[in-house]
Formats: sequence, C-alpha cells, structure tokens
Amino acid sequence: MQLYITCGGGGTIMILTDSNSWLEPYLLDWAEDLMLAGYQCYLGHKPKDARDADFCFCLSFGQILPKYTLDKYKHTLVVHESDLPKGRGWAPMAWQIIEGQNTIVVTLLEAVAHVDAGKIYDQKIIELNGTELSHEWRKLQADKTLELCNDWLTNYPQSALQTKQQVGQPSYYKKRTPIDSELDPTKTLAAQFDLLRVVDNTNYPAFFSYKGERYNLRINKQVS
Repeated sequence: MQLYITCGGGGTIMILTDSNSWLEPYLLDWAEDLMLAGYQCYLGHKPKDARDADFCFCLSFGQILPKYTLDKYKHTLVVHESDLPKGRGWAPMAWQIIEGQNTIVVTLLEAVAHVDAGKIYDQKIIELNGTELSHEWRKLQADKTLELCNDWLTNYPQSALQTKQQVGQPSYYKKRTPIDSELDPTKTLAAQFDLLRVVDNTNYPAFFSYKGERYNLRINKQVS
C-alpha cells in the first residue's frame, strides 16, 4: 500500500518506511505536522514508491535505495541508533539494550550506496533507566528520530553544510529474527531481563524450550 499525503506549500518530502513498521503511526502524525508547516509529503513502503521530491527520509526502512533513486533528491536522510561507524546494520538500539547499554547515540546521516556509511549531520542522545520495555523505549526512539529530522529541516540549508565523516573501524549488527527472543531456562530472569526488554509480545515473543516443548512468555509492566 502507498499513501499520498499532499498539501500546497513550499518543499516536498518523500518518507519511506517498511510496511507495517512500528514507526509508521508516528510518521503519519509527523507528515500532518509537515503539511501544516507548508510542505508537500508522500509516504511509501518500497523503493518503487519513491516519488520525486526535494528530500527523502528513510526511517525504519530496511531496504537500500539504488543510486538512480538517490539521485532524485537533494538529500536522502537516514536515522540510525548508534555512534557510527560502530553498530551499523540492523536493530542497533535493540542490540545495544541487550548488551546492557543505557546511553544510546542517535545519528542523522546521508544515505549512500553502502549501508549506514554516509556523512553525519547530527547526533542526539537517548538516556534509558534500564527498565523500559519495547513500547517505552521505542517511543523515546521515535521522538528523538523526529527531533533530528525537524531540526535538520528547520535549519536547512545550513544543516546540510555541517557534516562530519565517520571515523574508525565499522562494526555491524545482524538482522533480528524471532529466534533471537529465545530465553535460556537455566539462567535467571534477572540475567536475561535486557533481552525481555526488547521482545515484542505479539510479533516475536520471548520463549524457551523445555522437555521437548516450546513455551511463550509475555512481559508487561504492572500499572499502579
């Protein structure tokens, strides 16, 4: 499905996000805000959905755009939750939470042919307290993502001139799959709590195998 959100005004913005992305509801609200600010917006889910525009934002979008698509735009921007070049690749915030990190760098960068390798425009920090479950830290992630994008648009064209190159040896995270939500029944819950913080109770629930059977677990905070 492709959505076209149009409005008269100044610049044009193409937003690409994966189909059924957790971020899409936030992006629809953002597009409405952009329209009120005078932009014309398009939202799509595949590279073929990419329409001509001034800028393209690839947010929670796991596909690489070909060069001829990148060439449509003055700038194509990506938000990635790591201190690049460390942590390129997939689901960097989830992997860092599993590693026990509570300070997450969120990076706005230019999209290039190689994944997460473009020049950096801006970085902000998400501070976690170590108790946030998936829906909570994703809200923080969405807020910081859109803050970076709005700041860049507000300060354009100066924001496009303030860049820095990635320095250092890159590292990469693999794509998360349902098997990555597996718990070890021989370990304590406390030892595996950070893994429980990143599971999705519906799409990739926590589970463990015991005596030849698989058991799914749900995690929710008690509301006081």
